[in-house]
Amino acid sequence: MRFIERSGTSLLLAALAGLFLAASAMAEPAPRRVVSLNVCTDQLAMLIAGEGQLHSVSFLARDSGTSAMAAEAQRYVINHSQAEEIFLMQPDLVLAGTFSSRPTIDLLRRLGFRVEEFAPARSFEDVRENLTRVGRLLHREIRAAELVADLDGGLAGLRDAKVPPRTIALYEANSYTSGTGTLTDAIFRAAGLTNIAEKLGVAGTVRLPMELLIMADPDLIAASNRDYGAPALAQENFTHPAYLALGAQERTVNVPVPNMICGGPFTLEAARILQEAASMPIGNVK
Repeated sequence: MRFIERSGTSLLLAALAGLFLAASAMAEPAPRRVVSLNVCTDQLAMLIAGEGQLHSVSFLARDSGTSAMAAEAQRYVINHSQAEEIFLMQPDLVLAGTFSSRPTIDLLRRLGFRVEEFAPARSFEDVRENLTRVGRLLHREIRAAELVADLDGGLAGLRDAKVPPRTIALYEANSYTSGTGTLTDAIFRAAGLTNIAEKLGVAGTVRLPMELLIMADPDLIAASNRDYGAPALAQENFTHPAYLALGAQERTVNVPVPNMICGGPFTLEAARILQEAASMPIGNVK
């Protein structure tokens, strides 16, 4: 009987402690000086932060070839993910990617700064979770929920669109493609397209031999056509006679890189571009 009483008392104390911790978390003030070190967390923060809450974003946030929000990034101080410069900014919250500079993150934590890391989004579910998490960290849950609702509405619109069945391949410089478990594959699926990489058993981002691309004979080829500013060996695969004989140039859909690198509401635009291309006769998709 005493054991039961002690157990009941312990459970009650644990419940009260949990309520106390929850109340403390709710009472914790919202961060007032946020710094982001990663181009993807940059954009999540710019979408969600309140006025004056976000202080600094990475220098890549202003790169229109990488960031879908390059224009908005002009409003913020930029950083280069160096611990010294972040220390001088004295942020009360640092947002980083899991691939951000590890020495910087480790040093900032040792100095007592709060650092929250985000893995790259590989699905639209990841995008939802990242939006929700940033909203919670910044105490901007309502704004985050609005963005999630907009994302879900956009995905529903893509599902409702009538597009003919098409196969597609991502084919980039150095013959790189993206298979299952990638944001690119999630974009293809959202557009109602079949990624040939899945049929080939390709997972992640890897090089796709041109022979396999030609044998798969995709209806569409997604490419960024990134301008290197000069001839580059990395792009020689686009001028290979076998690639040209495939009629690849007539099948290529130019998708802006920033809409495919990071997950956000802007990612839907990549799927919309692909859906529009899939609705056109093959050979007239550019």
